[in-house]
Amino acid sequence: MGRPVLSHFLTLSHSCPRFTPSPRGGLFPVKYLKPTGLLPHSSRPIGLHGTGFRCLCSVSVSEPVVPDSSSSTVKKRIVSGVQPTGSIHLGNYLGAIKNWIPLQNTYDTLFFIVDLHAITLPYDAQQLSKATRDTAAIYLACGVDTSKASVFVQSHVRAHAELMWLLSSATPIGWLNRMIQFKEKSRKAGDENVAVALLTYPVLMASDILLYQSDFVPVGEDQKQHLELTRELAERVNYLYGGRKWKKLGGRGGAIFKVPEPLIPPAGARVMSLTDGLSKMSKSAPSDQSRINLLDSKDVIANKIKRCKTDSFTGLEFDNPERPESNNLLSIYQLVSGKTKEEVAQECKNMNWGTFKVLLTDALIDHLQPIQVRYAEIMSDSAFLDRVLAEGATKAADIADATLNNVYQAMGFSRR
Repeated sequence: MGRPVLSHFLTLSHSCPRFTPSPRGGLFPVKYLKPTGLLPHSSRPIGLHGTGFRCLCSVSVSEPVVPDSSSSTVKKRIVSGVQPTGSIHLGNYLGAIKNWIPLQNTYDTLFFIVDLHAITLPYDAQQLSKATRDTAAIYLACGVDTSKASVFVQSHVRAHAELMWLLSSATPIGWLNRMIQFKEKSRKAGDENVAVALLTYPVLMASDILLYQSDFVPVGEDQKQHLELTRELAERVNYLYGGRKWKKLGGRGGAIFKVPEPLIPPAGARVMSLTDGLSKMSKSAPSDQSRINLLDSKDVIANKIKRCKTDSFTGLEFDNPERPESNNLLSIYQLVSGKTKEEVAQECKNMNWGTFKVLLTDALIDHLQPIQVRYAEIMSDSAFLDRVLAEGATKAADIADATLNNVYQAMGFSRR
């Protein structure tokens, strides 16, 4: 449980670039008729933690996207989700879920459990349903408020799979062949062990986003390339089927899809492994020692921090490329303690590792204990969780079905 797709659960720092806004609903005659527009060469940036969802661009500016929703009475919409595979760990939480909490106060938010993405690689069918409910409970325990956000399961809204099929007909195979995650995973597994779903899941991810006419999508480093595909695909479908063509078929005309922008949180962290400061914290790592799971007990947390990799330098410091473990552990402490980077740097600059590990352990336990208590309460009330997921799916389906009906109409299908 825990591979993020849309947020991909590792977030970007302030210095990470963002997209230049794309034109909405215009004509894109050459670019979208030839499948050469998406990341054609190495000079175009590629990225997010594919946490991530596995999962989150052509770029021009170095400032983070902090969308302004105050200029309109209609809230901008944000969607994000996590795969119910493995265990949700500190990287998932600090990189994505924790950042959702302030967003739900300002934006129209939909947070879902992307169970359809969880089957692109070998998985345990006996555990999928339980893992899905566990993930939903963790969302709520971390502070997602169902009076402000919709929480639902991806497969409970059938429009996701339907729109994926329609989008597949407009997706050049070359775009998918260039997806870095597919190349890496298929190379490791071998062609005979790789399902078609691993190649096409970026189209499902595009469906997840475009169904809800999303304005912004929180992105992780390994998902930037997938969000770029979503943007390119939205513009391609708008060109091929939108505008006057759609109007002639009885539709409203104009753009079928909004072209979503990436949302780079103003603060966040790419949480790294406890056993290797150069590798991201991941549920797929063979050793559980490499990560702090959100539901780890106090003793387990203390043992993992006690045994985590450090270095032989004197004192602790951020941003020294020769000290990745120091930067990672200080960043974790900063985020769970709520202190600023400057405060942490001043507090810890002369500490030895033994003293700091005790400090970090206490901060982690204090931060995670309320989440664990709330999680246990939610899991003990099955009817409550069922109600939350059913209500969330109903709200999501109302939005998704409207989009799906427009796509069917614009693509020439007879009315249902």
